[in-house]
Amino acid sequence: MSSAFLKNETADAPVVIPARAPLPPGTPNYVTPRGLTLLRTELDDLETQRAHLQGTQADDENERSRQLALLNGNIANLNERISSAKVVDTHEQDHVRFGATVDLSIRGGKLDGTKRQFTIVGVDEANATKGLIAFTAPLARALQGKQIGDALEWPTPGGKQVMEIIQISYD
Repeated sequence: MSSAFLKNETADAPVVIPARAPLPPGTPNYVTPRGLTLLRTELDDLETQRAHLQGTQADDENERSRQLALLNGNIANLNERISSAKVVDTHEQDHVRFGATVDLSIRGGKLDGTKRQFTIVGVDEANATKGLIAFTAPLARALQGKQIGDALEWPTPGGKQVMEIIQISYD
């Protein structure tokens, strides 16, 4: 018989709490004001889920206990991240710093003329598919301190790519 039809006997298995996005040792937990708001909203959501779960009876008490342990672990990790957060003032500057939205133009090669936009954010806010890159990412570090008109060579599988900064803005 397929194990898909058997009850999963994992009541004694340890609850694994997923780690948050890592920060290199000794690196401050910089966040944008938006990033701190997102962390607090996430915490509120988890606490609401926990309160709901605590207030209900479950058919499977072991599963309820596991879910509570997972929520408690995630809440503890999030509280730690929020308490270590250092909000960075993202006021307008003429060079790339934390919180900057940087527009790049790719020069040469197959992607000549292609535009890319990245915003440098905290590790918890990072989402590469949305153009949000962590300040610890190699590209973010390479952009730090650059100004409009500066170019940098960036290695890609197809060879080095030249990217020119065409705009810098801050929210």
